[in-house]
Amino acid sequence: MSNRMAAFLNRCSRAAHALLPSSCVLCGGRTAGSRLCAPCRGDLPAMPAARCARCALPLASGRVCAECLARAPSYDAVAAAFPYQFPVDALVQAYKYGGDLTLAPLFACELARCVRPDVDAIVAMPLSASRLAERGFNQAHEIARHLGRTLRVPVLAGACRKVAETTPQAGLTLAQRVRNVRRAFVCEADLPGQRIAIVDDVMTTGATLNELARVVKRAGAARISGWVVARTLR
Repeated sequence: MSNRMAAFLNRCSRAAHALLPSSCVLCGGRTAGSRLCAPCRGDLPAMPAARCARCALPLASGRVCAECLARAPSYDAVAAAFPYQFPVDALVQAYKYGGDLTLAPLFACELARCVRPDVDAIVAMPLSASRLAERGFNQAHEIARHLGRTLRVPVLAGACRKVAETTPQAGLTLAQRVRNVRRAFVCEADLPGQRIAIVDDVMTTGATLNELARVVKRAGAARISGWVVARTLR
């Protein structure tokens, strides 16, 4: 699917939802213009209250987990709307692999509830050229543009690129994930002293976010926040 076709289908979907009664993506019940009905929204899992201020993993005590204290990541904080578990995982997969672009505003809305908008700009996690051509859209960028509009924060489209073809991270160990994305990104923006939020759909080990954050800090950014729809909890 081409970018032009994806954009056309997105416009058609928005027009259809404007003309027809909206239905919940999970239960199929009618909603007031949202993709989730109130009961299904209330049933979505919540992030643990006690979690690491840096990587968002659950904590028994303290503010920062032992792993982040031992080896501080290049990003400074992570905000996640949900843990990556059912039915959030089904929603993400319907969006990412099923091409249901009407879920992007929903994810952006949920992210807007949990982030601190004290950033200067938003950067979407980039896709490689071949993956973008295959999928037809960048799932992170679609969320980022809706989120930027909601928060009134500029989205730096094209500031970062993925220049290396990498194998899918799923199924790889942490060490393999780190090697897989090493030198995969470039940042062509000048960001001296900027506070940047990197938006992505799912964070698992943080290896991809960490590599892009490293590159963006080399471009001058002072602080990097990861804003993700869902966080895998170990």
